[in-house]
Amino acid sequence: MTNEAGAARVRSSLKRQEVADRLREAIRSGEHPAGSLLPGENELARRFSVSRSTIRGALEGLARDNLIETQTGVGSFVTFDGRQLDESPSWGLALAMTGIHTRAEVVRMERVVDPDLAATVGAGSMEFLALDRIRRLTGDGTAVSLERSRVPAVGAVARVPEDGLTDDSLAETMAAAGLVPARGDQWIAVAALGEEDARLLGREPGEMFLHTTRIARDADGGFVEKVVSWLDPARFRLHVSFGG
Repeated sequence: MTNEAGAARVRSSLKRQEVADRLREAIRSGEHPAGSLLPGENELARRFSVSRSTIRGALEGLARDNLIETQTGVGSFVTFDGRQLDESPSWGLALAMTGIHTRAEVVRMERVVDPDLAATVGAGSMEFLALDRIRRLTGDGTAVSLERSRVPAVGAVARVPEDGLTDDSLAETMAAAGLVPARGDQWIAVAALGEEDARLLGREPGEMFLHTTRIARDADGGFVEKVVSWLDPARFRLHVSFGG
C-alpha cells in the first residue's frame, strides 16, 4: 500500500505540473491575455480531465510564478473606456500601459503635519508629503481624475517640495525613499463632488463621480501611502467577476 500511495502521489504531481505547464504556455502565448480571468476550476478540471485539487495545485504554482493572482470568490478590476487597468502602481502608469496618455497637473505639493492621518494609519511620524494632481487626457485636456496622495515625509519624499519628483514620478520617488507598496485596502463608492473638487475638475458641484480611497502598506505592514481619488464615471468603471 505504501508503494501504491507513493506512486499515486508521483502521478498526481506530474499531472499537476503538466496542467501548470500548459496553462503557463497559454498565458505567455497570449491565449489568456494579461488581465483576463481564467476559466473556473470546474471548467479547467473538465478541460484537462483531472480533479479540482490538481487544478488548484497547478494554479498555486502559477501564482508563485507571478503569472496569475487568485482571489477567493471575487476578482475586482477597474476599466477605463472599456480597457482593463491594474492601478497598483498609479492610475497614470496603468493608463499609459494600455496606450492611453495623460498629463498630470500638480495643484498641491507641500509637507504637512496631520496627526489625525498618522493616528488612523499607524504612521510613525505626523509629517507627510501632500501631493494633489489632476490627470488630463493629452488630446483635448479633459480632466478624468483628481488624486490626493499622502506619503510619509522621509528621504527623497521629504525633499519633493524643493527638488520635485524623481523622473516626474511619485512611485519612483517613493521607491528611492524605501517606500514600496506590497499590500493594502481600497474602498470604492459613488459620491457627489464638493465645490473645490468640482472647480478643479471643471465640473458642477454635486456631479456624481467614482470616489476611491486606497491605503498601501509595505511588506512589514508599515504605512506607505494614502490616495483619495475622484474618477470620471463616464471613463472609469468598476468590473467585478464572481466565482472561479
